[in-house]
Amino acid sequence: MGQSRQHTVIETPYEPFTLVATDGVLSGLYMTGQRHRPAEETFGERDDRPFGAAVEQLEAYFQGELKEFDLPLDLHGTPFQRSVWAQLRKIPYGETRTYGELAEALGRPGASRAVGLANGKNPVGVIVPCHRVVGADGSLTGYGGGLPRKRRLLDFERGTALF
Repeated sequence: MGQSRQHTVIETPYEPFTLVATDGVLSGLYMTGQRHRPAEETFGERDDRPFGAAVEQLEAYFQGELKEFDLPLDLHGTPFQRSVWAQLRKIPYGETRTYGELAEALGRPGASRAVGLANGKNPVGVIVPCHRVVGADGSLTGYGGGLPRKRRLLDFERGTALF
């Protein structure tokens, strides 16, 4: 028997987000026009029920009241990708890490490029904060949602911009 998938679209101060659940557990958060966004037909039927906690936490995040998400996630990827995504969840709100620092934390000091590729395939943006990863010189590099979105999220978390 196959996995059950549902999706919903929520309004945020940022833009509409599409949330996807696999067997009732959040497995995707996608922005409009995002790189590596799966085809809409893979999202399953529209059903708001599996997303109550995710919607509540995203609303609190965008109101500046939530700094760390606490949601069960069903992340589909290679073991290396999942290890990168686990490291992303350790980056504190309002802070950044470089691709090289993440590679070091994984015990793979030469793997910053691979970390970047895994970062770009993160299926649950914002909640798994891939926007908090920057280039070695602190510059904003690569973001599946586009650099303007990345800058806006970082500025919001640093308290230098509001939604």
